[in-house]
Amino acid sequence: MTLTALTRRSEAAAATGTAEPAGPDGPGATPPASPRRSTRDADGLAVASFVLGLVGLLVMNILLGPAAIVMALVALARSTARRGRALLGLALGIADLVILAFLVTGNGVVAWNFGG
Repeated sequence: MTLTALTRRSEAAAATGTAEPAGPDGPGATPPASPRRSTRDADGLAVASFVLGLVGLLVMNILLGPAAIVMALVALARSTARRGRALLGLALGIADLVILAFLVTGNGVVAWNFGG
């Protein structure tokens, strides 16, 4: 709630003579938004991007590479505390796509081939 809306609400309550319910910080106070939850979510995205990028080096890099890149960018946009892990996830996601490009160029198909 913005300060102007809170002021208008207080003025309206004073004009009608009604009392506002008392919150933990005083009358009409609302609980603060939880920045801790968004940080934890961003940390989880950073770890997930790292894991997906790492696994994508071995299997399903066509799906896991872009997913790792997107998760890393979202985690960085949300100001994660695990910035290094998000950057590693971003680098691994890009490496997944580079490996995919080499495989497609060499084999002519989007498939892994360990045999000769």
